[in-house]
Amino acid sequence: MAKLVILSGCSGGGKSTLLSNLSKHGFATVEEPGRRVVAQQLKTGGTAFPWLDLKAFLEQALAMAEQDYAAARNASGISIFDRSLIDAASALRDLGDDRCYEKLRSEFRYDNRVFLTPPWPEIYATDNERRHGFEDAVGEYQRLCRDYDDLGYDVVILPKTSVDERVEFMLNLLQDS
Repeated sequence: MAKLVILSGCSGGGKSTLLSNLSKHGFATVEEPGRRVVAQQLKTGGTAFPWLDLKAFLEQALAMAEQDYAAARNASGISIFDRSLIDAASALRDLGDDRCYEKLRSEFRYDNRVFLTPPWPEIYATDNERRHGFEDAVGEYQRLCRDYDDLGYDVVILPKTSVDERVEFMLNLLQDS
């Protein structure tokens, strides 16, 4: 039976690094839809970037996350997602478009325990795919905390420790569930 685990939280909080390390422990992992959308847009000369057309970007991220969800539901074992459908739907809701938000309560459920990386200014960095500032990342984190809680998930905030310690923390909690 598939177990779909979300790793979300503040941009620049270490999710991708953590996901990479969790894959070395044998977990199936799903890369962040937003980064894949940006990479695809850069490659094809598109305009669905969060800094140009946020709504188009979020709709593409949502569609990609839905495909990821469907693929993982048909797999066995634990799949760990770097962000999820909920992240894109939460951002769309913040723009006033909540058409898919309520479906997340029943149609698209993940494991009840969600891991969130907190804001961590000491490791935050922008890059070609992450151009927003730390203050925007903190606002996103606060919105995600609110929406994951609203949707009935058990939110676990990851400690600001080394990658190995974070992996161990998650492994212990994944084994308990």
